[in-house]
Amino acid sequence: MLKIIPYLFISVLILGACSREGCSDQSSPQTTDTTKNCVQISRVISGNLSDSALLDLVQGQTIKYFWDFAEPTSGMARERNSSGTTVTTGGTGFGIMAIIAGVNRGFIGRDTAVGRLLHLCNFLKKADRYHGAWSHWMDGYTGHTIPFSSKDNGGDLVETGFLVQGLIAARQYFNLQNQKEDSLRRIVDSLWYAVDWKWYQNGQNKLFWHWSPNYNFEMNHPIQGWNEALIVYVLAASSPTHTITKEVYENGWADNGSIKNGKLYFGQILPLGTAYGGPLFFEHYSFLGLDPRKLEDQYANYWKQVVSHSLINLNYCVSNPYKYCYYADSCWGLTASDDPEVGYQAHAPYNNWGADNGTITPTAALSSFPYTPVESMKALRFFYYYLGNHLWGTYGFKDAFNLQKNWYADSYLAIDEGPIAVMIENYRSGLLWNVFMKNTDIQNGLSKLGFNTNNSLTK
Repeated sequence: MLKIIPYLFISVLILGACSREGCSDQSSPQTTDTTKNCVQISRVISGNLSDSALLDLVQGQTIKYFWDFAEPTSGMARERNSSGTTVTTGGTGFGIMAIIAGVNRGFIGRDTAVGRLLHLCNFLKKADRYHGAWSHWMDGYTGHTIPFSSKDNGGDLVETGFLVQGLIAARQYFNLQNQKEDSLRRIVDSLWYAVDWKWYQNGQNKLFWHWSPNYNFEMNHPIQGWNEALIVYVLAASSPTHTITKEVYENGWADNGSIKNGKLYFGQILPLGTAYGGPLFFEHYSFLGLDPRKLEDQYANYWKQVVSHSLINLNYCVSNPYKYCYYADSCWGLTASDDPEVGYQAHAPYNNWGADNGTITPTAALSSFPYTPVESMKALRFFYYYLGNHLWGTYGFKDAFNLQKNWYADSYLAIDEGPIAVMIENYRSGLLWNVFMKNTDIQNGLSKLGFNTNNSLTK
């Protein structure tokens, strides 16, 4: 079992000296709600943890999803808490990075973590692969593909990219010169060097999301920005074995410059992407390891991109154009998650690239901690202290809630849990950003694509 400081022990730290992250406002949450039809909200968890203690609690509890609840045969992350042996490729990549954060915080022993990751990598070596790429879902017992949809029964390059991002972070973090860590680094290199990124060009100057042994490239889904998949092009350019050219990045991902936005929303200039930015996972998944603080190319300064998109999402919720219950600077965050109306869908401002139906997803605000630290802490305290009786559980925060409908999800999803633990760590220490960016192959790939990693608005 994951070692985590018990809540009762942490709770004695109330109102004491604050951590180096500081203490946030302990007052009741601000809200734009003025209607009598909203469910009444009151504080349900007593005490006031320091910011540092609360972040420890959230990280530790969330990491348990990937440690205690991992599928036992493979060591991979289950797709969700109800998915049985179905494991998720991308969610496992996020989970690997969460485990690294757990080691850094002392929740998991280093040698124990290396053993788990070696077991996981040996499973991946034998699992079904399609020109080096793994499928979106697989059976954690057999390693065989579980189709994500009728034609999505082969390689998924984006999910593979998320997995490889985690593997590379592990390769860099576990850098001791001993038999187990040497073995981990070797197997990680063998796994990701086998991904044939070039095959997924399908003979064109762009990368495609899917390939199937039955349907070839029939899904015809090019990977073009702005969305969550920048990391795929960075990895493809970084590969020393099956690399792509800069032209593929420019013509495919950047769509010959069509990726640019440059318009003003809620006082923020958004460099890239759709109006109002879309769902917030666009600024999380690729940037668990890829450091936006040090990233700039001909299209954008990426720190400006991630911060602006986050603030637009926040300010949209504060403005609350549809007058949903309790949208505020302490209750915000629109991204993809479980949903009371359709089961699962993306959520985004003004129903652009997602619906806004009153559903708030904790991972949206909490995974934005590096970008909006004050507002993310406000959201964290509201989620925990005011909604914790419904929203907090065995593996941290449940997936989503909708106070307009008095609805709370009872689910945990790997792709939403992982970024919470990882991005809180990046906020606190920059750990995953620092280790991933040290990889020589990644440095070479970024240079090939024309990225400047020394220039940043954060300086």
